[in-house]
Amino acid sequence: MLTLDHLLQFDFVTFAQIVLIDLTLSGDNAIIIGLAAAGLPPDQRRRAIAIGIVGATLLRVVFASMTYILLGIVGLTLAGGILLLWVTHKMWRETRASASEDLGGDDAAEPKTMRGAIISILIADVSMSLDNVLAVAGAAHGYPGMLIFGLVLSIALMALAANFVAKLLERHRWLAYLGIVVVAYVALDMIWRGGSEVWNVAGSIG
Repeated sequence: MLTLDHLLQFDFVTFAQIVLIDLTLSGDNAIIIGLAAAGLPPDQRRRAIAIGIVGATLLRVVFASMTYILLGIVGLTLAGGILLLWVTHKMWRETRASASEDLGGDDAAEPKTMRGAIISILIADVSMSLDNVLAVAGAAHGYPGMLIFGLVLSIALMALAANFVAKLLERHRWLAYLGIVVVAYVALDMIWRGGSEVWNVAGSIG
């Protein structure tokens, strides 16, 4: 049974690991939300960011409640990485088309829609919320209070950063490419870790 004493258990190394994980992965989540929302009118951009943050929050709560089940599913990180890589490719195409339009090229960008931005954000939220919760759960093993702290911190960091990132991308379009590289790295890292896990399990069975 989970008691208050159990929830209040504290370990400094675990705390430091969780803060570093959240700073990295929540920042990445904020970048993908900002990339998807950039280019929308200010009204729609704020709504898209709010929906993205609410979606990520709900997903983190759901995933956190299923943490130990999720940790036992082989290949889940691999699937999340592939999904995130697809979103990254979609962002890359949108950014290139938008840059071409700015330069007067023939490859004109289709107007970004609220619906398209929200779909991209929510798909990315699934992958990145999964990775965030699994990483924090791995660091907080045996410290349920630390897991809850990590969840709250990741949401707070994302809420603070997403709108700032979107505004920054509106002013400096070249930063979008840097953001795409960061998210692509996260996706490839998930694929590598998930693929290695599947390979090790397959090797042990064989």
